Amino acid sequence: MNAVSGRDLWVRGRQAVSTLGWFWRGVTGADAYERYVDHLQRHHPDQPVPSEKQFWRDKYAEMDRNPKARCC
Repeated sequence: MNAVSGRDLWVRGRQAVSTLGWFWRGVTGADAYERYVDHLQRHHPDQPVPSEKQFWRDKYAEMDRNPKARCC
């Protein structure tokens, strides 16, 4: 039986927290800007990348104009 060192536990713990953070950002949509920038750079490299602030303004304005599946 191999003994697990404190450093191994620390690394595994950090990886688990990082994975949970990645998952949570995906579920809540907090990673939408990063995904949008990645899409623009891969598929539309000639288009300017909006600031994150402008991206969220536009996104929320679009959600207000076209309320899809939301409760309120």
